[in-house]
Amino acid sequence: MYYRLLKSFSLICQCLLVALLFVGCAKKEPQEDRPPNYVGSSSCRECHERFYKLWAPSHHGKAMQPVTPEFVEAELLPQTNAIQIGENRYLARTEKMDVIEMTPDGTNTYPMVHAMGGKNVYFFLTPLDRGRLQVMPISFNVPEKRWFDTTLSMVRHFTEAEREEDEAVDWRDPLLTFNAACYGCHVSQMAKNYDAETDTYHTEWREPGINCEACHGPGEAHIRVCRAAPEGTVPENLELLIWSDFSREQKNDSCSVCHAKMQPLTPSFMPGDRFFDHYGLVCLEDADFYADGRDLGENYTLTGWMMNACVRSGMMDCIHCHTSSGRYRFAKENPNGACLPCHAKQVASPEKHTHHAPPPKGPKCINCHMPLTSFAQMQRSDHSMRPPSPEATLAFGSPNACALCHKDKKTEWLAEKVKKWHPENRWTKRILREGHLLDEARHEKWERLDEMLAYMLEPETGPVEVTSFIRLLINCSDARKWPAIKQCLKNESPLVRSAAVDALRAVLDLSTVVLIAEALSDEYRLVRIRAAGALSQWPRERLTAEQRQKLELAEKELFASFDAMPDHWSSHYNRGNYFGDRGDMATALASYERSIRLRGDMLPPYVNASVTAARLGRMNDSIRFLRSAHGLEPDNASVNFNLGLALAEQGDVKAAEKHLRAALKDESTKGQAAYNLAVIVGSDDPERAVRLCRIATDAQPDNPRNAYTLAYYLIQADQSDRSLTVLEKLVRDHPDYVDAWMLLVDRYRASGRKADAVTVLKRMVEAEELPAEVRERARGQLRTIQPKSL
Repeated sequence: MYYRLLKSFSLICQCLLVALLFVGCAKKEPQEDRPPNYVGSSSCRECHERFYKLWAPSHHGKAMQPVTPEFVEAELLPQTNAIQIGENRYLARTEKMDVIEMTPDGTNTYPMVHAMGGKNVYFFLTPLDRGRLQVMPISFNVPEKRWFDTTLSMVRHFTEAEREEDEAVDWRDPLLTFNAACYGCHVSQMAKNYDAETDTYHTEWREPGINCEACHGPGEAHIRVCRAAPEGTVPENLELLIWSDFSREQKNDSCSVCHAKMQPLTPSFMPGDRFFDHYGLVCLEDADFYADGRDLGENYTLTGWMMNACVRSGMMDCIHCHTSSGRYRFAKENPNGACLPCHAKQVASPEKHTHHAPPPKGPKCINCHMPLTSFAQMQRSDHSMRPPSPEATLAFGSPNACALCHKDKKTEWLAEKVKKWHPENRWTKRILREGHLLDEARHEKWERLDEMLAYMLEPETGPVEVTSFIRLLINCSDARKWPAIKQCLKNESPLVRSAAVDALRAVLDLSTVVLIAEALSDEYRLVRIRAAGALSQWPRERLTAEQRQKLELAEKELFASFDAMPDHWSSHYNRGNYFGDRGDMATALASYERSIRLRGDMLPPYVNASVTAARLGRMNDSIRFLRSAHGLEPDNASVNFNLGLALAEQGDVKAAEKHLRAALKDESTKGQAAYNLAVIVGSDDPERAVRLCRIATDAQPDNPRNAYTLAYYLIQADQSDRSLTVLEKLVRDHPDYVDAWMLLVDRYRASGRKADAVTVLKRMVEAEELPAEVRERARGQLRTIQPKSL
């Protein structure tokens, strides 16, 4: 039981993390070996002076820049007071371009080498050991001209009543290591050069900032053919990526690699490629979103963008509103021009639509449809572009655009106004319906499961919303979900299909395997990779030759995805899950141990390493991993439960009881913990075992094992009459539970109730749910007790 239950926990972790372990920052993973045909943005200036001058001072061009005396003088103000962070104090010395860390044990000095950002905030980088560039503990707010605590600003600042407060991480945390988190969107043509053996970086890049070639590809051939062309002519082939030739989807996908919270699958994206051939995406299952989809943390735009009705119509791309350098195209013209031509009626008469004065006195379109929220002291526009909904604020605590202007008004007043102006607001109804269903799914409340499934399958429901529900349904045990999830395999979105195929790993049977095998040849790499992972437990010999061939190809892509981020703990964790499912326990354990070495404060690798060590017969190592997991999360119910079982198997009953009692406090493990505690204490204290079995039965009323064990300990506690009542109900509710029938017959015979024993045996003979050999055994007993009864 120890191994089976641990495996169950392992699979839960795997299903969640294979699909949902996304890196904390948006980034694109560049090719490790930079081709020599990148020539740098200065090479573009000769022919494209005007564009160069627009690009160079832009936030793309200055996404990262060296900290120099000139930069300090132009951009920063001196810090007058040190900032207290824990026991330490930090002071930026702008004149020396460093930060002093004042600790109880002494003083450390860290040079400010690079500055990232500049629109809202400057984050600074300093070199640490093994080639790491680390985001520094204090940063500079550009509009307000003040210094602040970096990681404290990254705590989610909006909180729901049931949401646990985030805690600020230490500034040296790997989440803030530039080489592992921020790099791909702040420098160009970077080679990470990570050495896995020494856990060391030798990172290089051609230019800081996002240069011309980051979007247009290597420029050497372009320069060559242009210089070779006769004067006044344009080469037929410009040897460059031309965005005017891109489709809307290609433009959106090319921008998304720096504007999405995602998981890299490959290191080889180039502008013009498809996003879901190279990345997975975080959706509303993540705590960085409110239940209604509004931004709670830092999500880098794409998830909300995919919820945008204008985008889903196929009529909008990023370049419609933004220049290639990131500027808003309509800043100096009609600010509502971005909404043309599709919304000409609203733009022509904004007062009728908004019930406010028209610009410049009244709000612009983006004020209501793209309200700004703040995270880490950076301003972010809501790119879902849905209308404001104060009612959703009342329901979910999410921000709304009305409150940004009307700070003196209560949300109830705002909601009544919007309801009066738009009494049949379909968007508000949709947002509330979707938000309530998603919130219930997040809290594993499945009373409205049928409505959730119906919403998933409605044609109007977008891919982000459908994907979110599928991922949350992993924690739902109701089998009614499977037909709907299988139907999602036909969804037009590769994001939805990937989520559906990943969820189906939990119900592998021949018919499901056929569906997953079809996904092995899906048009998109993301779906193929998820399909290969979903089949990890299925025996290869049970696949057709064609299915095996497709699986081998998809597995190569899956293995490559493990290598896309060799410095990230989740890559090795997911590799361990895969090889564990394939039965290669040695490779799996080595992968988990590698994951732990990279990030020793993550729970899942310890738990699955414990499972794997136990299967290898290394129980001491298994318990060691579980103890480490317990040290990370002492109140974690699954860890306490599994550690209790492992210690019980080792004969440490006292320690086992302690951990099982801890697991008893959590609803998710209450039934299993109560049952196992009953087994441990039953021989010495059957009455206590009875009480525990009743807890197990109440927690898991559909598990016949609990009722059977309750009956057993009632007998041990001299309560045989009560055991008969339990057993009679058990065989009625679970007529295929053989042990219950046999114990019931035994108790009737032991108590001298021969007639009742005969009646039960006759029922067994007629019970088609029972195996033939059991029914024959019942006939044999009948002949012994009452020879003429048959």
